[in-house]
Amino acid sequence: MANVSDTFSELAYLSITKKGGSDVDFKTIIETIDTAGGAKDFNSIASIGGGRLKSFTPQEDIEVTIEGYAVEAGTDSGTTGKGFYDLMHTADTSQPLAISVDHARDEYQVAILLTDNTSQTNATAATSATDKAKRLVMKNGHFTQVNASFTDKVWKYTITFKCPPFQKDGTANITYESSDGTTSLSAVASYT
Repeated sequence: MANVSDTFSELAYLSITKKGGSDVDFKTIIETIDTAGGAKDFNSIASIGGGRLKSFTPQEDIEVTIEGYAVEAGTDSGTTGKGFYDLMHTADTSQPLAISVDHARDEYQVAILLTDNTSQTNATAATSATDKAKRLVMKNGHFTQVNASFTDKVWKYTITFKCPPFQKDGTANITYESSDGTTSLSAVASYT
């Protein structure tokens, strides 16, 4: 029990990677991260003998809802996230930013890391052997919504990322990892 954390709180790392691109760290402008979906449900079919047969339904997609505060419309360059509209539309890489609505549907990887190591660099980097850590990696998904609200007298954004559980060949798109501090988590492979 010596290696078990009570909880992970206060610090989390969020790295978003466009397919073929570099990790962009969004932790400085994010307030909440919620995941939902992924149910592996089934229905039961009553037989005339009074029994039940199970009919499995395909696993549902997983959605991640992120709430945060953008300082720009998108991220023009670098590895620190500044805004969200370029997650759904083609990015602008020069100032002033102008991100137009378009038909682009780029694929992304989202990695969320919780750890007791306050000097961790980002969510996809390897952890140290003594770090307690949990990581969720979702790849080949799409950002489906970027909503803005001024309800609390500050511009707050709600971003939705949706990921199917499997690729068309049946390979998993979603990986859950953890370490109790007796070994490290490996770095996440480049997203190409």
